Amino acid sequence: MNAAAAPAVGTVAAVDLGATSGRVMHARVGANTLELTEAARFPNTPVRVWEGDREALHWNLTGLYENVVDGLASVARSDPALASIGVDAWAVDYGLLRNGRLLGEPYHYRDERTAAGVSAVHAAVDPGELYREGGLQFLPFNSLYQLAVDAAAGSLERADRFLLVPDLLTFWLTGAAQAERTNASTTGLLTADGAWNDALIARLGLPRNVFPPLVDAGTPVGRFLPSLRGDLPFDGAGPVVTAVGSHDTASAVVAVPMDASRAAYISCGTWGLVGVELPQRIVSAEGRAANFTNEGGVDGRIRYLHNVMGLWLLSESVREWQRRGLRVTLESLLAEAAELPRPSDLFDPDDPRFMAPGDLPSRIGEWFSERGLTAPASPAGMVRVIVESLAAAFADSVHRAAALTGVAVDTIHIVGGGARNRLLCQATADRSGLPVLAGPVEATAIGNVLVQARAAGLLTGDLETLRALVARTTQITRYDPVRILAHG
Repeated sequence: MNAAAAPAVGTVAAVDLGATSGRVMHARVGANTLELTEAARFPNTPVRVWEGDREALHWNLTGLYENVVDGLASVARSDPALASIGVDAWAVDYGLLRNGRLLGEPYHYRDERTAAGVSAVHAAVDPGELYREGGLQFLPFNSLYQLAVDAAAGSLERADRFLLVPDLLTFWLTGAAQAERTNASTTGLLTADGAWNDALIARLGLPRNVFPPLVDAGTPVGRFLPSLRGDLPFDGAGPVVTAVGSHDTASAVVAVPMDASRAAYISCGTWGLVGVELPQRIVSAEGRAANFTNEGGVDGRIRYLHNVMGLWLLSESVREWQRRGLRVTLESLLAEAAELPRPSDLFDPDDPRFMAPGDLPSRIGEWFSERGLTAPASPAGMVRVIVESLAAAFADSVHRAAALTGVAVDTIHIVGGGARNRLLCQATADRSGLPVLAGPVEATAIGNVLVQARAAGLLTGDLETLRALVARTTQITRYDPVRILAHG
């Protein structure tokens, strides 16, 4: 189909599930139109369950599914002729099923069980070989480590299907079980050409039969199960459910209005994903040492990036202060923090001690005291040191990505919730010495929408064409370096 044949405008819906909240977005899309309206937003709160000798952390995925259906019902009431729906979510976590029935709520990647999986996997396969095979940076919660724990517990013997979170939601909507490649790439179990790595799966003692067929972003998956059609009053058989870049970062990168030949991106939410887009993997010893990952992107692109702890440090700190009875909000603390001088000492936001939920301000204080340094005494001071430490980590990761890949980065794009954080955006510009372009905030939902719209024939073209539409229709804020600070 050529551009002239594309319909003037159509509508799709994006289900976008993040690690702290979910949303259903209703979008109007055309060659010069990109308008998103929030149909529903809801919290994503993990649950703690006592499992014999320990307290385990799980996702309330069935609760999220109920919120998703309610949000889609709201869309249906206003737009019964919707063309398509797509689902994206966070990576690595999954559900195990037998005969279509979920065997238990998925574990949260912050659950402590993953340590045993790391030991088991590394005893079977050398970490360097894992990097060459899967291209992934070491994160103790990567899917293959979690699967090793399930194998040891006998859980995989009871299962006949493994579905990553967005694929599980899609299964509940359509009955179609598949694995979309961008998210499957985060399991560590794909080959360089995007197939399940049967040899590695066998070496790890995992049952090959549980892994579903792989599909690319933009593939039509199916329509709603008959049991849902009463709850979702769309016209006829309802919209097509389309596989999108189901890893939320893959969708977010689609919507970065960048020239990938000279830009870095930071998809900044609970995590800060910092990197560049490449045509193919770079699996080098230097990249492994720097803990850079090669994750699948839409249209076969590679997201070469490093995970930084992200806005989790701020949101979890604010929750702790509120638990202590302080009447604070992140917005008020950021305003106070902006009036404070830059801290002379920063901390490493990637220290593993900051992974678990709980009292992060005290743990940050311990990091400083262990080094004979003085931590900020006030919440606003702590917020300022968190922001500056994140900005320094972002700047370092951008420059490392450029050095490892040869991409001549002259601009940084920040998308996601972090694009709203003016203090963070300016600090990142200052610490990197590069201009920062902030926005769109809802990049993940926008990327989800764009892939659907192209599959539905509402748009045409490659990622550069889709990004040009974002640039024409989205407000972007520029932050130039004011005081260039040393990085590295």
